[in-house]
Amino acid sequence: MTTGVRRRMGVEERRRQLIGVALDLFCRRSPEDVSIDEIAAAAGISRPLVYHYFPGKLSLYEAALQRAADDLAERFAEPCQGPLGARLLRMTGRFFDFVDEHGPGFTALMRGGPAGSPATGALAESVRQAAYEQILAHLGTAQPSARLELVVRSWVSLAESTALLWLDGRRIPRGDLERQLVHGFGALVAVGAAYDKGDEGMAELFHRLLTDEPADGPFGQVAGRLTALVPSVP
Repeated sequence: MTTGVRRRMGVEERRRQLIGVALDLFCRRSPEDVSIDEIAAAAGISRPLVYHYFPGKLSLYEAALQRAADDLAERFAEPCQGPLGARLLRMTGRFFDFVDEHGPGFTALMRGGPAGSPATGALAESVRQAAYEQILAHLGTAQPSARLELVVRSWVSLAESTALLWLDGRRIPRGDLERQLVHGFGALVAVGAAYDKGDEGMAELFHRLLTDEPADGPFGQVAGRLTALVPSVP
């Protein structure tokens, strides 16, 4: 009869396993409700062995959030090809894939995590910065004007707060919400262009968004919807 032998993991492999197990648990329930005993049981090891690799639950929690933050930041990566509206829609879809899969973990990451964890606030900010830089890359600028920076950072904050609100009941169909967010980006650019005094490039950017966008693309659709709302002048 053959007896199964459990393979001994190296230090880094075991750490990666524990981080993955912890992240899975943190993403299904509030991190405060997950115990070291549960993490140990899910990993198939003893509680003392968890402490051999991590000094405490907080350090394991921070390592799990680091992995989540890296994953989330990668969701914003997108080739700079094709109409911007379609690119933003794909990025937004991957962002909501993460939100959908990691509900409580996403909430913990973006709201700063538990007290006593200064690292989590920095992780959340790193995700926001990654999103900001990716969008600037798609807009073709590394040095935005003050007004464009305001537009992009406002939109990143809008996407974050929208996702957090959506998780509380998911009362709006996800696809509608993703498209509405992309429409919101176009609207923010339009308002910025209306206040452009001629030297900030916002009007030029808005014109480019519309001229490069097919009629059935996100920006073309929102332009049509907004036009339909304007009352006819007798």
